[in-house]
Amino acid sequence: AGSAVGLGNIWRFPTEAGNNGGGAFLLVYILCVVLMGVPLMVAEFAVGRHSRANTGSAFRILSKRRSWGLLGKMEVLAAFLILAYYSVVAGWTLYYAFQSLLNRFNVMARQGDSSVFADNFNSFVSDPWLPLLCLAAFLFATHFVVVRGVKSGIERSSKILMPFLFLLMVVLVVCALTTPGAAKGLEFFFTPDFSKIDSGVVMSAMAQAFYSLSLGMGCMCTYASYFKRDANITKTAFTVGLMDMSVAVMAGIVIFPAVFSVPGLEPDAGPSLVFIALPNVFQMAMGGIPAMAYVCSLAFYVLLVVATLTSTISLHEVVTAYLSETRNMPRRRAAWYVTGGSLVLGIFCSLSLGVLSGMTVAGMTIFDLFDYVTAKIMLLAAGFLTSVFVGWVLKPHALANELTNWGTLKLRCFSVLVFMLRYVVPLIIAGVFLDGLGLLNIL
Repeated sequence: AGSAVGLGNIWRFPTEAGNNGGGAFLLVYILCVVLMGVPLMVAEFAVGRHSRANTGSAFRILSKRRSWGLLGKMEVLAAFLILAYYSVVAGWTLYYAFQSLLNRFNVMARQGDSSVFADNFNSFVSDPWLPLLCLAAFLFATHFVVVRGVKSGIERSSKILMPFLFLLMVVLVVCALTTPGAAKGLEFFFTPDFSKIDSGVVMSAMAQAFYSLSLGMGCMCTYASYFKRDANITKTAFTVGLMDMSVAVMAGIVIFPAVFSVPGLEPDAGPSLVFIALPNVFQMAMGGIPAMAYVCSLAFYVLLVVATLTSTISLHEVVTAYLSETRNMPRRRAAWYVTGGSLVLGIFCSLSLGVLSGMTVAGMTIFDLFDYVTAKIMLLAAGFLTSVFVGWVLKPHALANELTNWGTLKLRCFSVLVFMLRYVVPLIIAGVFLDGLGLLNIL
């Protein structure tokens, strides 16, 4: 859950929902999580625990074919690339939490001009040094947890951070429901407009489901390699999927009522919903009470820091475990390689929003390119291939042996899972991907 719940739910999900019709996107997203996300998570869990190896080696070990090993390496590469640009946004959350702590947003609000928050964000992200310092600080915090290992580092930190995360979400939901725009925000978020559902919306919802569940990037496969034999991977997959959806829905309940509480703000404002609109919203939608605005803004950005840290830890662990096990290097040294490499790539991603903004590829900045290639190409391709691998290549008895603690439902559920992985999941991914690229019309 610590791996799955993060910026993907709290920053990226509301952005995608706002840009893709609100309720329509939410409906498709939930279907993608249930029909594809949970079965794929079970598949990744099975591969990880049965192989007892890092993601980069697991598929090759189980198939005994070097060609399938490329799938694992692609997932490791995806995790590394996501960690690089994800850490840039992670640095933003750290900076905004610090600004909230110093009560900077209340001071800005006294100027009486809502554009001051946009100016604050644009000035920050275009600064050549401050975002880099925040990026480095967050990566080093992640590094500190990862080098401590699985039980003493990752597991212990998640047990502390995850309950804190959910507690903050509940507090923010209550605050959001008291805002003047709560009714309009909830209507936008929960009322689907089916006319807005097209291949682009479905592809975005599918990519969001994979992104927020940490699928196709090796996180779940790597963590599953540490599972004990008595761990019920199916129950774990359903639990993580439910928690992930719950946080995403709560994030929508927090953000959209707040957005509709301030005239002139639109739900399709994109990434600025979190980093430009919300500071303004907290000041104007909390009944003009500075103390309430201070508490809510501080709680929200602390929440983002907490959720982001649990996710960067899992991304870092994927690459660290791969280097440590395949290159026979000490875990501490492998972690330093990952931290250093992510810092270098993250610097370019961060600067592409400022001094390097003129450097584009296919009209996208380096930051946007990393997001597009990983979320809408690499993760979907990895999900498709993982489904094919577990459904057709992995021995049926190997998958069945991993589905423990099912009792009398084991045989029936096993048949449904295999059918989903063999036919439903790969066909949906392939169809949506080809339609999104405009190739179905050609075919």
